[in-house]
Amino acid sequence: MCCRVFYQQRSLRKHLLTHTKEKPYTCEMCSKAFSRLGSLRRHLLTHTNEKPHACEMCSKAFYQNGDLKKHLLTHTKEKPYICEICNKAFSQQPSLIRHLLTHTKERPYACEMCCKAFSQQESLKRHLLTHTKEKPYACEMCKKAFTEQGHLRKHLLTHTKEKPYGCEMCNRAFSQQGNLRRHLLLHSEDKAYACEVCNKEFTALESLSKHVRTHRKEKHFACDMCGKSFSALGDFKRHLLTHTKEKPYSCELCNRAFVQQVNLRNHLLTHSKEKPHACEICCKTFSMQGSLRRHLLTHTKQKPYACNMCSKTFTSQWDLRRHLRSHTKEKPYACDTCYKAFSRRGNLKQHLLTHTNEKPYVCEMCSKAFSQKGDLRIHLLTHTKEKPHECEICSEAFSTRRNLKRHTLKHTEEKPYACQMCSEAFSLERKLNRHLLKHTKKKPYACEICCKAFSSRVYLNRHILTHTKQKPHVCQVCSKAFSLQRNLMRHFLTHTEEKPYVCEICSKAFSQLQILKIHLVTHTKEKPFACKMCCKAFSQRGGLKRHLLTHTKEKPYACDMCSKAFSQMGDLKIHLRSHTNEKPYVCEICSKAFSMQKILKDHLMTHTKEKPYACEMCSQAFSRKGSLKRHLLTHTKEKPYICEMCCKAFSQQGALKKHLMTHTEKPYVFEIYSDI
Repeated sequence: MCCRVFYQQRSLRKHLLTHTKEKPYTCEMCSKAFSRLGSLRRHLLTHTNEKPHACEMCSKAFYQNGDLKKHLLTHTKEKPYICEICNKAFSQQPSLIRHLLTHTKERPYACEMCCKAFSQQESLKRHLLTHTKEKPYACEMCKKAFTEQGHLRKHLLTHTKEKPYGCEMCNRAFSQQGNLRRHLLLHSEDKAYACEVCNKEFTALESLSKHVRTHRKEKHFACDMCGKSFSALGDFKRHLLTHTKEKPYSCELCNRAFVQQVNLRNHLLTHSKEKPHACEICCKTFSMQGSLRRHLLTHTKQKPYACNMCSKTFTSQWDLRRHLRSHTKEKPYACDTCYKAFSRRGNLKQHLLTHTNEKPYVCEMCSKAFSQKGDLRIHLLTHTKEKPHECEICSEAFSTRRNLKRHTLKHTEEKPYACQMCSEAFSLERKLNRHLLKHTKKKPYACEICCKAFSSRVYLNRHILTHTKQKPHVCQVCSKAFSLQRNLMRHFLTHTEEKPYVCEICSKAFSQLQILKIHLVTHTKEKPFACKMCCKAFSQRGGLKRHLLTHTKEKPYACDMCSKAFSQMGDLKIHLRSHTNEKPYVCEICSKAFSMQKILKDHLMTHTKEKPYACEMCSQAFSRKGSLKRHLLTHTKEKPYICEMCCKAFSQQGALKKHLMTHTEKPYVFEIYSDI
């Protein structure tokens, strides 16, 4: 049948069963059948959990004597089986036989269902289970089933947290032998495989084979669907899967599928939580060797990958590829639901979650859920208070790399993102995107409650809080709640009295960066925001917005108690205190309380006798700015307060009030919020 020769008739009889597929020996407990009696006996031990063969050196027990013999070699470190081609030594003969196939490229075991060939019979057996979908190895603790006993063993370690493979050089332990092997390469620095073209050395033969292809530049394998060509058959096969969308490598722990086996291996490390690759400079550990390589470049500051179009350099080839899309405007990743396209796969994945509203990443400390893993990582730093990213110029630390990048632009003043319509430049891409909406007038984010549209999702989210009245951000000191986190952060500084932002001109300190910016305008006297209707200029955008309402007569802020409307939210807040009689601003000297901070400031002048506001025309000084304004009217003869009944004009508001009584014979009550 196959011309194979045997010394004993008994061996021939056993061999013939492989052709006939006859399995005469059946297990009475699970009905599984075997071609050999010895195989049945070994199988029965899996039911009884009996391990009769124990190691005298470490008390570890085994089902079979052969397994014990193999195990004993781990103690003696003996490797009696040597490869005649490359002199590599092995502790077991089957390992040598398997290794020899890497030289001969022989694959004698073929699958009858798909014709795929394997160098080892065990590999063929494992492959056959992908056709039958059979998972004979079940976990007794959680009932999860696996195709291989090895996978079951690995899975059991997730329950026991056992790490049986220890490094003798640094005492680090691992749950898998493969991870220990990879880790040992860091100590040995043994790179047995050298490239004959450039003498570059590699620790694995597979890595050398991949590297050699970079010299050949031969691309024999062409894709019929898109015309792309490849130098390696493996790369070509992997590429074909991008067209078929087939993902043959699936994780047995969470059922996630992958196109490449290496991606599955990397994914499995997320379950084991093992990080076998350690940085020798700062001892930081990584689950993947590629991540370690990228990390090492942060120490050397080396950026070997340069862009041919703008000469910008990058630490990794992947970063360079992403950057090139900013020149080509290529967006290869499209959403199947709304057809929106993205330049990065990660951005598409994030976008897809906006359709599903799925939040798979949950914080174990506060149960808060996130749609992206990166957002969860950033959130965790709020618990640990860790700020691992430090600025090299001013040593300021940040919790995220993104915040550090933003900060460094303040030092370099670099604005790489320019608008092609008006040439205005921005330091951040998202700022450019927001700016572009001003040109297009596009407002794609609409409120489902009142149909109001917004140019950004952030503005929409803020607006929604006005409907829900939700205030999820609570101060831990005084329990005051806020709708936005930034408002909470600003409020928190009132407790700490911290003022980290200092004016370089007059050394005045501020709790917020925005207030410092507003303050700096008082030195420059610059008023960049001008009204198009009356040409009046303002130092702040907010001042211009408030002024515009005087032209439109719009009063969007209404009081729920008396229906009185106001043009500014601040005026509404002050007005509400007339209903509640709230006076939150207290004088520390005489304990007198006031409804407005401005009135408190004016009151404090009565204690200090300070008069900081001086008239430039007659040098008379005043404790209040409003008093100075009123005084100036005596020089200009201006009368801004006009009686609506007889058109008589007055220089002061008090004088107008007195005059109105001549018409009504009663005190005239009204509310005016003015700087005068």
